[in-house]
Amino acid sequence: MPGARLRFPPGSLVILTGLPGAGKTTLLRRLYGLHGAESVPLMAGTVAVIDSAQSKHHWHGRLVWAPYPLRRAVVFGTHVGRIRRALLAGHSVVAHNRGCGAYVLRGFAWLARRHGADFHLLLLDAPPEAALAGQRERGRVVAPRTFARHRRSWELLLTRVRNGDPAPAAGARVVDRTQAARLRAIVFEPAPAEPARPPIGPQSTGR
Repeated sequence: MPGARLRFPPGSLVILTGLPGAGKTTLLRRLYGLHGAESVPLMAGTVAVIDSAQSKHHWHGRLVWAPYPLRRAVVFGTHVGRIRRALLAGHSVVAHNRGCGAYVLRGFAWLARRHGADFHLLLLDAPPEAALAGQRERGRVVAPRTFARHRRSWELLLTRVRNGDPAPAAGARVVDRTQAARLRAIVFEPAPAEPARPPIGPQSTGR
């Protein structure tokens, strides 16, 4: 990972995903100084940093009357709405999303296209055993059936990306936990211009 930086085009939507417990929130906290109790997105210059936990904190204690599926839908809807507003404002966006199912990614791809943004994936690859250990360390262990579902979706996505197919994203980067620990910045800037090449063959001078 040259320079320990990842570069994406300005105005892009970058979805950071991986198995629950892989270290996605830890990475965002280290790169952007999140303290973990935010209930709103963080602005780092022109970059909106949106962790799904922020929406969960926003609704904490306010939906105790609602069944869990409804609470989950409200939290996810809030998360997506915040990403939409950031794109609408012209910001580059780094957003954590735990789910990586095909329908979820297609939804993010549609959202990016609607607002004229490139859609990229940043995949944090951790072995299932390490992800489970991460869950235990943070004190929030995902139910076995739920983790198995996430694992199936994750392995399908990871296999496709490693075979050169990032769809529905324009591009995808895979980093393991060692590489993530070395990462120092995610930047949104144009690709460096290639140096001009001298013309090949005889040149006409004109008159």
